[in-house]
Amino acid sequence: MTRGRMITLEGVDGAGKSTHLEWLAEQLQALGHTVVVTREPGGTALGEALRELLLNQAMHAETEALLMFAARREHVAQVIEPALLRGAWVLCDRFSDASFAYQGAARGVEAGKLDILEHWVHPHIRPDLTLLFDLGAAKAKARLEGVRELDKFERQDTAFFEAVRQGYRARVNADPGRFLVIDGSLSIDQIRAQLTLIIAAFNSDR
Repeated sequence: MTRGRMITLEGVDGAGKSTHLEWLAEQLQALGHTVVVTREPGGTALGEALRELLLNQAMHAETEALLMFAARREHVAQVIEPALLRGAWVLCDRFSDASFAYQGAARGVEAGKLDILEHWVHPHIRPDLTLLFDLGAAKAKARLEGVRELDKFERQDTAFFEAVRQGYRARVNADPGRFLVIDGSLSIDQIRAQLTLIIAAFNSDR
């Protein structure tokens, strides 16, 4: 059986990535793929329990990173790797790039420590394509105002948002072949027009 493929969606809070998740799943299903839609932190019962702690409980930055990767290990073992092995396509809202952007660039955890965790937790799992929804920090933060009760990351100041954004840009620079950057300031229709072309090309290159 042909191994499935993994697409991740990344971006600072408010950039709009989650708006397109289910829509993307529908596009992939229309192309004949079995699609597993999941998220981080989360994706498993343990991951969802850890998500509540991670998004709402204050903690040391390194504790945060360790819990993120603990949730990720369970996620890889229970959901992601089995799905890929049975030929499904995995569509994941955030993965390890988020840890380098949030816990690394914004919270100050050394990149070398995150590298060790990444290689330990999922040495054989790497997204085939990462869609980075990029939006200026001030605009991203403004989008979140008054929408709902915000988690601890969403409540951070503009400088934090900008640090996350730069952390993502560093990941793009380090692995440009994996990333496609989407302008998060465009309209939903404009973004989906781009995504339609991206998915068509990605689907045909196999």
